[in-house]
Amino acid sequence: MRVLDGKKGLRVTLSDETLRRFKGMTDDELDDVQARVGQYAVIEGLEFSDGVITAEVAGAPAPGAGPGARGFVGIAFRLYNGVYELFSLRLTNGRAEDQQRRNHSTQYSSLPNWPWLRLRKDAPSRYESYVDLLPDVWTTIRIEVRGNRARLYVHGQEQPTLIVNDLKTGVQRSGKVALWINYGTVAHFRNLTVMPDAHGAGPAGRHAP
Repeated sequence: MRVLDGKKGLRVTLSDETLRRFKGMTDDELDDVQARVGQYAVIEGLEFSDGVITAEVAGAPAPGAGPGARGFVGIAFRLYNGVYELFSLRLTNGRAEDQQRRNHSTQYSSLPNWPWLRLRKDAPSRYESYVDLLPDVWTTIRIEVRGNRARLYVHGQEQPTLIVNDLKTGVQRSGKVALWINYGTVAHFRNLTVMPDAHGAGPAGRHAP
């Protein structure tokens, strides 16, 4: 447990061994890894298909991270055999002086087959949106999942920040929930709550302080 801004949370970052492997990659290889592969910590004992996930998240680029680091932090869901849906935040983008970067503040992707680079190329702006964010500031997120549709809410707003009507894993898939980060990020999570719908499998509960 670590304290950030006076609140206790779970600190998540990559191991030294993983960072050493990344440092040996070329820029092109690293771009591909960042798009396709995230590191996640699975919440054990929970199966999730439809329902609501809420959490407070924070994060920032790790010390020594390259110029492309954005502070990627997210929640993965329906994770099964390495395939999962993901909503993530780029925490340094929310107040960037470049509007295009601001427009990429939130992201949907479905790894490993539908990374953000592919989605951005195939359907520009469809799976990303702007929201005001700051690094290392606790941010409340809420994810609602129903069938092949999902909604991301940020800062307790009544309207969703990002709407996805075609989840890539399909309608009835179920799997794990996980805390997610990408290369070059130090992230914090607290007050994670998973509330499956009545027809969903597994218990509901609070899993992170």
